[in-house]
Order: sequence, then C-alpha cells, then structure tokens
Amino acid sequence: MVLLTGTMMIPWLLLLSLFCKSTQDRNGQESGVMHCGAENLKLTSSGQMILLTWEDTPSCSAVQDVLIYELEVLIADKKEHYDEVAVTPDQIGSTHSWNWTSYLALECASHSVRLSSRYKNHTSPWNQETLRGVYPKDTFFRVDSTVTFCCVLPAGEVFDKMYVSGYGSAGKHTRISNQTYALTIHLNKASEHSCTDVKCELKGVYGACAYIGYPPNVTDLQCETRDLQSVDCHWTYKDSRLTFRNPTEYHLLESPSICAWSPETRCTQKVLVDARERNWTLTARNPLGTVEISDTADLTKRVHMFPPKGVTALSVNTRNVSLEWKWTVQQYYNLSLICQVKINNHGENSMSEHVGVGLNFAVLNDLIPNWKYHVEIRCGTAHHFWKWSTWSTRVNFHTKGDVPDALDVWMQVMENQIIIIWKKPLPHQSHGVIEEYEVTWTKISERERQNRTKVGPNNNSFALSLDTTVEHVVTVTARNINGSSSPSTITSSNPDRTQVNTSWIIGSNGSFNLSWSASPTASCGYIVDWCATVGNCTVEWLKVPPNQTNARISSKNFKDGIRYTLSVYACTQGAPVLLQRREGYVGEKKIQNNLFKSLRGQQQYWDYEVSWEPVPLREQTAFVQGYVLYCFDNNEKVINFSTDNPEATRLTARNLKISSYTFTVKARTAVGECGDTSITVTLNSLTDNLIKSVFISLAIAFGILSLITIVCYRHCSCIKETIYPPIPKPVLTSTGEHRCHHFHMEQCHYSEEDITDVPELYYSAGSPTDGFVSQENMPFAFSQTPSGYYNQPLKKCTPPLVILPYIAIPSQSCLPSSPFRREFTNASYNPKMQPGNQQSNAFHELQEGTSLERSSDGYQPHDHTETFTTNQTEEGPESPISCVSSYILLPQ
Repeated sequence: MVLLTGTMMIPWLLLLSLFCKSTQDRNGQESGVMHCGAENLKLTSSGQMILLTWEDTPSCSAVQDVLIYELEVLIADKKEHYDEVAVTPDQIGSTHSWNWTSYLALECASHSVRLSSRYKNHTSPWNQETLRGVYPKDTFFRVDSTVTFCCVLPAGEVFDKMYVSGYGSAGKHTRISNQTYALTIHLNKASEHSCTDVKCELKGVYGACAYIGYPPNVTDLQCETRDLQSVDCHWTYKDSRLTFRNPTEYHLLESPSICAWSPETRCTQKVLVDARERNWTLTARNPLGTVEISDTADLTKRVHMFPPKGVTALSVNTRNVSLEWKWTVQQYYNLSLICQVKINNHGENSMSEHVGVGLNFAVLNDLIPNWKYHVEIRCGTAHHFWKWSTWSTRVNFHTKGDVPDALDVWMQVMENQIIIIWKKPLPHQSHGVIEEYEVTWTKISERERQNRTKVGPNNNSFALSLDTTVEHVVTVTARNINGSSSPSTITSSNPDRTQVNTSWIIGSNGSFNLSWSASPTASCGYIVDWCATVGNCTVEWLKVPPNQTNARISSKNFKDGIRYTLSVYACTQGAPVLLQRREGYVGEKKIQNNLFKSLRGQQQYWDYEVSWEPVPLREQTAFVQGYVLYCFDNNEKVINFSTDNPEATRLTARNLKISSYTFTVKARTAVGECGDTSITVTLNSLTDNLIKSVFISLAIAFGILSLITIVCYRHCSCIKETIYPPIPKPVLTSTGEHRCHHFHMEQCHYSEEDITDVPELYYSAGSPTDGFVSQENMPFAFSQTPSGYYNQPLKKCTPPLVILPYIAIPSQSCLPSSPFRREFTNASYNPKMQPGNQQSNAFHELQEGTSLERSSDGYQPHDHTETFTTNQTEEGPESPISCVSSYILLPQ
C-alpha cells in the first residue's frame, strides 16, 4: 500500500518540476524583451530631407511578433511630426531606416528625432538624435513648388523683413523662435538669370541664392545620317533655366559619355549604318530630374545630304548655261539624287529640278539674254527622299545679248491723226541698249507702197496724219546692237463709238474689275485700253488671251475723283473691233461746293424755278445720280425737291408763300450730297407781278409807236412818192411828117428829190409792131424844146400807143423799185421829129457821155431837150416807131 502510494507520487513530482522550469524560462524571456530597443542611431540630411538609421538591440532577438518603432520629429524642441515603423521577426537584427522632408530649411532651426520601441504592452525609453550644422549654400527648386525660407538672427540682432527678389511682398512670415523667422512662398516662375535672391534684412542684409527651374524638357527626337557612317540626332529643347549652374546633359544610346550640353540640340555618334530599323535613345539629366526619349528609324532611308561644293558656270550663252559641282561624301556618287536649282534674277526666284545617279551637273534653259543671274543648288535622295540639303554657295553669271523682243503696240485715233504707241522694252525685253525704232505704214490696198521713218530711242509714239476712214497697216520694230526685233503689226481703224453703249463702272482698291462677253471675232485675244474721260491723256492698254473674258485693270497713274473711259476691243486679223465701253472712277470723291455755275431762278406764280448750266465732266469727281433742291425760309423750315435725272438743269419748288428763301442745289452721289450752291431770293405777290407786267407792256407799246411816228415823219416824202407816185407826161416832137406810131415803154415814178430810174425807149429794127415796118437803119430823134408843147390834134391817124419800159438804176433806199408797164394814148401830143443832122448830133452827144443835169427847182419838163436816137427804116404811113439801143431822156 505504501509502495503503491510512493509509486504514484513520482509522476506528479516530475510534472511539478517541469512546470516550475517552464515558468522560470518564460519569465526570463519576458524580462529580455522588456530591454529590446534601438541602438546605433544615425541622423543625416540631404537638402531638407532628414534620414534616420538604427539597429535592434540583442535582446530583440527574443521577439516572436511584430515590433513597432515610434518616431517623433521635433523642430526647435516642438513636436512637428509623428510616424511608426513596423519590424517583422525576420527583419530583427538588420539595419532599419526612415526619412522625412521638412517644410523648413534645416539650417533655420534644430531638427531632432526621437525613437522608441513598442512590443505588446511594453515600451522602451525614448532615444533622441539631433541634426546640427547642416546649411546648404545653393538649393534647386522646381517651378510651381511651395518653399519655406528661414532667417536665423545672430545674437543681439532685431528682425526687420524677409523677401524673395521678383515676388514683391508675397509670402507668409512666421516666427519660429526668438532667433529664427520663416517665409513661406509659392515659386511660380523660373529664375531669370543665374539664380533668385532670398534676402533677410536686419541692420545689414543677409541672403541666399535659390535656383528655380524645370526638369529636362526635350521632345521630337529625330535621328538621321549625313555621311552613311554615323547617326545624327536632334531634338526640341525647352530651357530649364539651370544653364548657368547645372546645364542639362545628354547621353545617346545609353552611353556614359556626354554627347551634348544644353542649350545644344544636336548630337552625333559613330555607328554602323545598315538597312534595318532600330531604337535611338536620348537621355537628358539635370539637378531637377531625368528624361528619356527615343526614335525608331532605318538610317539608310534617312539620308540628309551635305550641300554641293564648288558650283561653277561652265558655258554661258544667250538663253542657256551649264552648271557643275562636286560631292564631299564619296557614297553620294552611288545614290540616285534629285537636285533643285534656284534661279534669282533681280529679286524674282524660279526653280528647276534635275534627277540622276551621282548627279553633279545641270543645264538651265529659257534664260533672258543680257541678264545677270544668281543660282543656288540643293539636293536629296530620289529614292526614300528624306529632306533637302542646305543651299550651296551662290554663283553669279551674265548671259550674252540678243535682238529685242517684239514690241507691244497699240494706237489712239485723234481727229485726223493716228497715234501709234508702243511700250518701251523693259531691261529684260531689250536684251541690250535700244538704239532706235522703225515705223512703217501703208494702205491695205497698196501694200507694195510702204512709208518708213526712224524714231529716237527716247520716244514711244509716232503721229501719222492719215485718212482715218481708210485702214492702214502699221509696223513697228526696235533695234539694238544685236539687230532688229520681230515686227509688231497693227491695223488702224476708227470705230463708230456711237454703236456701243457706254455704261458705268465703279472701281475698288485703286483698280477696276472688268468683264465682258466672249466674241467669236477675237481670234488673237482682247485689248483693254483706258484713258481719262476729260482732257488730253496718253492711253494705256492691256492685252488679254482669247480664253479670258475678265481682267483687273490697275495703273500707277490712277487717281481718285478722275473719270476714266475703258474700252474693250476684239483682236482680229484685221482692225480691232470695239466691243464695250465703260466709264468710272477708281474711287469717288465728294464734289466741291459751288458746283453749279450761273445758278438763277424765276418765279412762276406760287412756284419758283431754279436752273443752272450743265455740270462739266471735269468738275464731276463722282457719278451724279440726281439733284436735290432745298428751300430754307426765314423760320429755317426746310423743304426739298429732287430728281433722279443726272442730265437735269432745273428744279421747281412748288406751293411757296410770299417770303424770303434760300435755295440750295446739291448733287446726289454715292459718297453723299455735295457741290452745294445757294441763292437767296424774295418772292413777290401775284398783284405786284401783274402791275409790273402791265407797266412793262405799256412802256413797250409806247416805245414802238414813238419809233414808228419818228420814222414816218422823217420819211414822209419817200412814203408819199412810194404810195402816190407822179406820172410824167413826155412830149415827143418831130420835124418830119406827122405820123402816128405806137411806142412801147415802161415807166418808173420817182420823186423830185431823188432821180434814180431812167426810162428807155427801145427801137427794134426790122421788127414789125402791129403791122407797121420802120425805115431801115434810119435814125430819128425826138426833142423837147423850151418853145413849149406841140399838143395839136392829129388828123391822119389814131394816136399810137406809147409803151415805156422801166429800167432800174441804182437809187436810194427810200425809193423802192416798182416796175410796171403802162400803155396810154396821147390824143393831143404831136412829137416833132428833128432833122437827120440834128439827130446825129444828139446821138453823138449821148455817146460822148454828155451829162444830164437836174435843176434844184424840181421837175422842169420843158427846160431841156431829151433826144431819142433810133435806126430809121422806110415806113409806111401807119407804121409804128421801133426803138433799139436808144435812150429817152426825161426832164431832170
């Protein structure tokens, strides 16, 4: 029993001992963990970042779970930041690190870090490490960053202010301690020069330099080859503003060697150029960052050639030249090349292209003779063209001379002249100095007969005085030292301008935009000429090809306010045909005042008509579209009357009142109403006008009656003689046998004051009159003697008819010629015939021009003898007397 009990007690004792042992081990381990912490603490800085490193104490090896380290950041002994670091069991025994960036420059205040470990409910004491003596002299900042600058005052100094250059008073000031002040500011712009100054003013001025800029900013990387033995890369670069302190460096193909520094944007490196694509990488680095860009390319397809060298002009002719050059890269001679030749002549450039393998020459054609040229050449690969080379060095050459180009000829018809005009050849058309011009002309119907003349080199026209109704062919040539130009021919014409209507045209921007309908007769195109409508001017012209029916007409001679006439002609094989005429202004101007000459008015009852002379074209600086008449009365009331007729010369103001008016006439144009001209009149009543008309009519009637009375009084005798003329009674006497004859006479009555008409008695020999025959060639005479009339009755026969013809003799104007024929029978008048010798004497006296006298006492029919001379023939008892070429002298 006792043995059994002892045996049962042994296991319990063993269990008790094992429990006590495990309890002792667990308490020992817990006591070791309580001493786990950090050791070998090291606090460093970089810029404004602080870095803390530490190790675990050996007692931490017993840690079976996560160990927590607590960290506190103290700035100027004030808690600023708290953080935790977790350490797993597998990290126990290694070195741990932690970092934090301060908002404050580390030199501005003391920065300390406290560290403590925590494991379950056990916490180790704090370990503290303080950062001292760190003061970076220069600092780099990115644009758009917020930075705090501090100012540490020396002992005994008093803070005044703190600022950043270029930012004014921007920023927030903070007092950190008695000796430390801070400025927090947003940096929104890069340093303009090497750096930006941060200044702190006390009694003196203290400061620091801040470099504000950008990280590398490169784009558009492009790689190519120029000599087929290296790669040449270039890119676009944006200034980082760190050039003076730390410029950006570039590495190509990840090479450690630097191939370029900013601001360079090109880098070259020797490589094997083969026909495959590959990546070309560029690395850019500066204190604010690093950037990598790349480009993928087959360099055999990206050949950027060097420019040609040694370009020369080998053969220079009148209209062509040969060029030659060399290549500095021998591989170019194996490539298919394309080259451009830029030809410059007096500021105008043209381009020609040439293709060939290893191309090193070119021929330029269609050059201007006697002309100076400058040429440049650039080339590229014809297959897989990449880009042009730069231009070669400029080469100059001068072509040889040639005959002038054909002249541009036109004509101007003026009255009875045809003026032939030509444009003087420009330097690129004359091909040398013009020595003279030659003009030839001939009628179309007489082409074999040509007229020829020489014109000096300073002239460009020649006037021909020709019949403008006949067509002529005119030819003009120019001559220089190399010969004469091709002839320019024109056929003269004088078109009927009345068959073509003239329309208006308005210019714009100093020129005319002219268009017309196509004409089937225009075999060689169209000619547009223009000239000032008024006055003398030299015509200008433009030739247009047949497929064009519009033109922009401009001239350095165009002026605003001048009317021009533009004519369109069809160019034919013969004379030009007029198609269209236009008149217009390149720019209309306001017409000056006092446009209307001789402005006058006339009252018509209650209306007033204002008229003026037609406005001359010379004074029209714009198209007149009508006229306006303004009426201003004393109360300044305005009434206007207008017309749209530009040819009008009068306007009437109607229904006016008796008052004073100012009438102003204005011309309506596209630029407004202008040309103001005024007159002031006072309208009278109708009664005043009627009385005035009556008095004027009476005065006129009285004047006419007075004039008639005076005229009649002064010429009463003339009027009496004209209305009631006296009838003279001539006495015929004869010494022979008394026989009766018929006398045919015409008589003119005259006054006693003016005797201008002399009756004549003609005797016609051999001419029977009423059955009587005269004696052959026998003269007879009748005389009036002072012894009186012989008015004895005739017994043998009846009295003959006496006919007196009227012979007009120049007389005074008061005696109008009144010819009349009268027959009368003289029953008591017995003419007395004179003897033959007396007749001869009388006839002789008349032939000798014996003057006929007239007494101032009036008409005296018996004082003088009037002799009738005839050729007398045998006559019968009853034959009449026939008088030819004889005179009857009437009493004076």
